[in-house]
Amino acid sequence: MAKVQPLPAAASPSPSPCSYSDGHLSQQAYTVWMKSLVFNGNGCTVYTADGGVAFRVDNYGCQGGREVFFMDRAGNTLIRIRRKGFGMFRRWEVCHVAGEEEEATPWFSVRRAEKGGAAVTMHGGAGTCYRVDACCARKSDYRVISGGAVVAEVARKQTAAGVVLGEDVLTLTVRPDVDHLLVLGLLVVRGLMNRSL
Repeated sequence: MAKVQPLPAAASPSPSPCSYSDGHLSQQAYTVWMKSLVFNGNGCTVYTADGGVAFRVDNYGCQGGREVFFMDRAGNTLIRIRRKGFGMFRRWEVCHVAGEEEEATPWFSVRRAEKGGAAVTMHGGAGTCYRVDACCARKSDYRVISGGAVVAEVARKQTAAGVVLGEDVLTLTVRPDVDHLLVLGLLVVRGLMNRSL
């Protein structure tokens, strides 16, 4: 698998290894490269702080396809994202995928909101509603808000020397009490909304 060079220990936070249990991960900062690992593919790759591939999205069809799969490093599908509706009624339906043979379980849906944001509605009426707010004019910087508090932030990646990398290399920082898979799913939907996937 590909490896991204990690920042020196003094410059980067020291998150624990990526482990998914009870729907929560320990606090972690991810590096997101909005490019596919597959030649001529559309998608993104999510790296852990140590530079290993954690998750990936590969859309083998056209850019901004109607159905996208979010996978772990081994290629097992974790989330299925489908675009539904047209024009201002467009929404993205996100489903948990338990196994290859099982049906996907509806999880949440996302609609565009004003000022470049998005509104998230959890299926079944259970759980917290989330909101994605754009921080500035750049489409790569935004926050995920739940109950008035910022639970995750996405910004362009900056090296230890202070060099800001391209718009397709992002840093995602997530609070420890939030489901990281949900936030990563929102990141992918945001990329689909902005046609960067």
